[in-house]
Amino acid sequence: MWTRKKFKGVAALRREVNPTRIPIETKESIRWLENLKQSTELFEEPSQYIHIGDREADIYELFCAAQEVGTHFLVRTCVNRLAGDGDHTVATIMDEVVVKGLHRIEVQDSKGNPDQAVLEIRYRKIRILPPIGKQSRYPALTLTVIHADERGARKEQKVD
Repeated sequence: MWTRKKFKGVAALRREVNPTRIPIETKESIRWLENLKQSTELFEEPSQYIHIGDREADIYELFCAAQEVGTHFLVRTCVNRLAGDGDHTVATIMDEVVVKGLHRIEVQDSKGNPDQAVLEIRYRKIRILPPIGKQSRYPALTLTVIHADERGARKEQKVD
């Protein structure tokens, strides 16, 4: 269990300091790591489970914690992280990856009418670097990145 009272004032601090420089232990985001560790303790074979998180779970420390306890994760990212030797980002590397498959999904248009979108699926193992302010504390990780992009969509029309 966690409570926001414990993290009172963190939002104000975020306006003054780059959030990646604030230790995870003092942020509300610590709940993602605690949940991963607590739930993994319940598993007989952590390597057989996958923790799933939304954009709020796009936390480098969470990626490290999952590897430490020997479990897997799938997170919808919101951060375009440094990758490779630090001279690229995940997005620039994924732009070079060949489409490996297509997936058709049901969506709704702006009026709520049913429609379909075709997603281009790319994937690749990439060396991901920790945020610059945390590179002395956390290692680089090799992660499999899965990228789904709507085929033929204009930027403002992309499926989110």
